[in-house]
Amino acid sequence: MSRPIQSISGVSPPEVVETTVMTVWPSVAATGLGRMLGRLYRMREGAGPFTVGRFALLATIPLGLFLYLSLRLPWAITRYRLTNRRVLVEQGINPLVRQFVDLAGFDSIDVETDPGQEWYAAGDLVFRRGAVQVLRLAGVSRPESFRRTCLEAKQSFTSVETLRPRPAASI
Repeated sequence: MSRPIQSISGVSPPEVVETTVMTVWPSVAATGLGRMLGRLYRMREGAGPFTVGRFALLATIPLGLFLYLSLRLPWAITRYRLTNRRVLVEQGINPLVRQFVDLAGFDSIDVETDPGQEWYAAGDLVFRRGAVQVLRLAGVSRPESFRRTCLEAKQSFTSVETLRPRPAASI
Protein backbone atom coordinates (compact mmCIF):
# COMPACT_ATOMS: atom_id res chain seq x y z
CA MET A 1 0.00 0.00 0.00
CA SER A 2 1.48 3.35 -0.95
CA ARG A 3 1.33 6.17 1.56
CA PRO A 4 0.58 9.75 0.54
CA ILE A 5 3.55 12.09 0.42
CA GLN A 6 3.54 14.37 3.45
CA SER A 7 5.31 17.70 3.61
CA ILE A 8 5.45 17.43 7.42
CA SER A 9 6.00 13.93 8.81
CA GLY A 10 2.90 12.62 10.60
CA VAL A 11 0.64 15.44 9.42
CA SER A 12 -2.10 14.48 6.99
CA PRO A 13 -4.96 16.53 5.61
CA PRO A 14 -8.33 15.22 6.88
CA GLU A 15 -9.65 14.62 3.36
CA VAL A 16 -6.72 12.28 2.60
CA VAL A 17 -6.55 10.07 5.68
CA GLU A 18 -7.93 10.03 9.22
CA THR A 19 -4.98 10.28 11.62
CA THR A 20 -5.04 9.70 15.37
CA VAL A 21 -4.03 12.76 17.36
CA MET A 22 -4.52 11.38 20.90
CA THR A 23 -6.09 8.39 22.63
CA VAL A 24 -7.28 8.20 26.24
CA TRP A 25 -8.97 5.43 28.20
CA PRO A 26 -11.73 5.93 30.76
CA SER A 27 -10.66 5.45 34.38
CA VAL A 28 -12.63 3.57 37.03
CA ALA A 29 -14.24 6.95 37.77
CA ALA A 30 -16.44 6.26 34.72
CA THR A 31 -18.33 3.60 36.70
CA GLY A 32 -20.83 4.00 39.52
CA LEU A 33 -18.81 1.70 41.77
CA GLY A 34 -15.64 3.65 41.03
CA ARG A 35 -17.33 6.95 41.94
CA MET A 36 -18.69 5.41 45.15
CA LEU A 37 -15.19 4.22 46.09
CA GLY A 38 -13.81 7.70 45.29
CA ARG A 39 -16.32 9.29 47.68
CA LEU A 40 -15.32 6.77 50.35
CA TYR A 41 -11.56 7.31 49.85
CA ARG A 42 -12.02 11.06 50.14
CA MET A 43 -13.19 10.86 53.77
CA ARG A 44 -10.79 12.76 56.04
CA GLU A 45 -12.21 11.83 59.46
CA GLY A 46 -9.59 10.31 61.74
CA ALA A 47 -6.38 11.23 63.48
CA GLY A 48 -3.27 12.26 61.53
CA PRO A 49 -2.44 9.79 58.77
CA PHE A 50 -5.06 7.33 60.04
CA THR A 51 -8.21 8.42 58.21
CA VAL A 52 -11.39 6.59 57.28
CA GLY A 53 -10.56 7.06 53.60
CA ARG A 54 -7.13 5.46 53.91
CA PHE A 55 -8.48 2.49 55.85
CA ALA A 56 -11.24 2.10 53.25
CA LEU A 57 -8.61 2.17 50.50
CA LEU A 58 -6.67 -0.63 52.19
CA ALA A 59 -9.81 -2.68 52.76
CA THR A 60 -11.04 -2.36 49.15
CA ILE A 61 -7.81 -2.98 47.23
CA PRO A 62 -9.11 -6.30 45.82
CA LEU A 63 -12.40 -4.66 44.76
CA GLY A 64 -10.59 -1.74 43.11
CA LEU A 65 -8.24 -4.12 41.29
CA PHE A 66 -11.20 -6.21 40.10
CA LEU A 67 -12.96 -3.06 38.87
CA TYR A 68 -9.87 -1.84 36.98
CA LEU A 69 -9.26 -5.22 35.35
CA SER A 70 -12.94 -5.58 34.39
CA LEU A 71 -12.58 -2.41 32.32
CA ARG A 72 -9.69 -4.00 30.42
CA LEU A 73 -11.47 -7.19 29.34
CA PRO A 74 -11.26 -7.70 25.56
CA TRP A 75 -15.00 -7.20 24.98
CA ALA A 76 -15.36 -4.32 27.47
CA ILE A 77 -12.28 -2.21 26.76
CA THR A 78 -13.25 1.30 25.74
CA ARG A 79 -11.10 4.11 24.41
CA TYR A 80 -11.68 7.70 23.42
CA ARG A 81 -9.79 8.69 20.29
CA LEU A 82 -9.27 12.13 18.83
CA THR A 83 -8.43 12.22 15.13
CA ASN A 84 -7.92 15.00 12.63
CA ARG A 85 -11.63 14.57 11.68
CA ARG A 86 -13.61 13.60 14.78
CA VAL A 87 -13.78 12.40 18.40
CA LEU A 88 -14.71 8.72 18.71
CA VAL A 89 -15.79 6.28 21.41
CA GLU A 90 -14.41 2.87 20.44
CA GLN A 91 -15.04 -0.48 22.11
CA GLY A 92 -13.35 -3.88 21.95
CA ILE A 93 -9.90 -5.20 21.08
CA ASN A 94 -10.61 -4.70 17.37
CA PRO A 95 -12.17 -1.30 17.96
CA LEU A 96 -15.72 -0.72 16.82
CA VAL A 97 -16.92 2.87 16.74
CA ARG A 98 -19.86 3.21 19.15
CA GLN A 99 -20.28 6.99 19.02
CA PHE A 100 -18.55 9.95 17.45
CA VAL A 101 -18.81 13.65 16.80
CA ASP A 102 -17.13 15.46 13.91
CA LEU A 103 -14.77 18.28 14.83
CA ALA A 104 -17.20 20.70 13.18
CA GLY A 105 -20.08 19.16 15.16
CA PHE A 106 -19.54 20.91 18.50
CA ASP A 107 -19.02 24.45 19.80
CA SER A 108 -17.74 23.86 23.31
CA ILE A 109 -16.49 21.19 25.70
CA ASP A 110 -17.39 21.26 29.38
CA VAL A 111 -15.69 19.29 32.13
CA GLU A 112 -18.20 17.91 34.64
CA THR A 113 -16.80 16.28 37.76
CA ASP A 114 -19.27 14.05 39.59
CA PRO A 115 -18.86 13.35 43.32
CA GLY A 116 -16.17 10.68 43.69
CA GLN A 117 -14.41 11.49 40.41
CA GLU A 118 -12.26 14.24 41.94
CA TRP A 119 -10.38 11.66 44.03
CA TYR A 120 -9.17 10.10 40.76
CA ALA A 121 -8.46 13.51 39.13
CA ALA A 122 -11.06 12.55 36.51
CA GLY A 123 -14.21 14.01 34.99
CA ASP A 124 -16.66 13.73 32.14
CA LEU A 125 -16.09 15.69 28.94
CA VAL A 126 -19.38 16.98 27.55
CA PHE A 127 -19.29 18.10 23.91
CA ARG A 128 -22.03 20.62 23.13
CA ARG A 129 -23.47 22.28 20.05
CA GLY A 130 -25.26 25.27 21.51
CA ALA A 131 -27.16 23.95 24.52
CA VAL A 132 -27.43 20.40 23.12
CA GLN A 133 -25.11 17.66 24.35
CA VAL A 134 -23.77 15.78 21.32
CA LEU A 135 -21.25 13.47 23.05
CA ARG A 136 -20.18 12.58 26.61
CA LEU A 137 -16.87 10.93 27.46
CA ALA A 138 -17.22 9.49 30.96
CA GLY A 139 -14.39 9.26 33.50
CA VAL A 140 -11.55 10.82 31.51
CA SER A 141 -8.40 10.95 33.62
CA ARG A 142 -6.99 14.51 33.75
CA PRO A 143 -9.79 15.74 31.48
CA GLU A 144 -8.52 19.30 31.04
CA SER A 145 -5.52 18.24 28.91
CA PHE A 146 -7.69 16.12 26.59
CA ARG A 147 -10.23 18.97 26.41
CA ARG A 148 -7.54 21.45 25.34
CA THR A 149 -6.19 19.03 22.72
CA CYS A 150 -9.71 18.52 21.30
CA LEU A 151 -10.29 22.27 21.11
CA GLU A 152 -6.93 22.81 19.38
CA ALA A 153 -7.72 20.06 16.84
CA LYS A 154 -11.15 21.63 16.23
CA GLN A 155 -9.57 25.06 15.75
CA SER A 156 -7.04 23.66 13.26
CA PHE A 157 -9.76 21.78 11.39
CA THR A 158 -12.14 24.73 11.16
CA SER A 159 -9.44 27.23 10.14
CA VAL A 160 -8.37 24.96 7.29
CA GLU A 161 -12.01 24.40 6.29
CA THR A 162 -12.67 28.16 6.05
CA LEU A 163 -9.63 28.64 3.78
CA ARG A 164 -10.40 25.70 1.49
CA PRO A 165 -11.61 26.78 -1.95
CA ARG A 166 -15.23 25.87 -2.65
CA PRO A 167 -16.45 24.75 -6.06
CA ALA A 168 -18.31 27.46 -7.95
CA ALA A 169 -22.05 27.02 -7.88
CA SER A 170 -23.50 26.13 -11.25
CA ILE A 171 -26.00 28.60 -12.58
